[in-house]
Amino acid sequence: MKMHLDEKIWLIISFGMIMGFMFFTGYQTFVLGMGPPSEMETIDPQRVDETAPFDEPGVYQIGENEYEVVMTLEIFSFNPGEIEIPAGSTVHFTMTSKDVTHGVQVAGTNMNAMVMPGHVQRITQTFREPGEYLMLCNEYCGTGHQFMATTITVK
Repeated sequence: MKMHLDEKIWLIISFGMIMGFMFFTGYQTFVLGMGPPSEMETIDPQRVDETAPFDEPGVYQIGENEYEVVMTLEIFSFNPGEIEIPAGSTVHFTMTSKDVTHGVQVAGTNMNAMVMPGHVQRITQTFREPGEYLMLCNEYCGTGHQFMATTITVK
């Protein structure tokens, strides 16, 4: 089989691009640490209420201007229902779902996470400005999905 010069050039360019993309992705993953999380925590979704820390959901101060929110999500509700923190606080959210997949989004921030039953989701957000931030479910979870929302009050 005889190839035309243009075909050879395009094959070399295509192969070079593929190798470049693979190198770039590997560099991001191994050098910059931008790979997907590999230490996935799991939990029995039938025993969420009996498993620490989800047996006592709430807002806990863990350092100076640093808080942990342990949260369980279930059909149409967040537990705890109200979150109040001081301005400038860094909040570490530890979340799990009791029933179906939920999405957590906080309006006005870049916080957006998917919370699945049987898995523990951890995400950190710093709230610098005082105000009320709407936290809502952005993953369809049933017929009352549009009512699944709460407020984070930053004072």
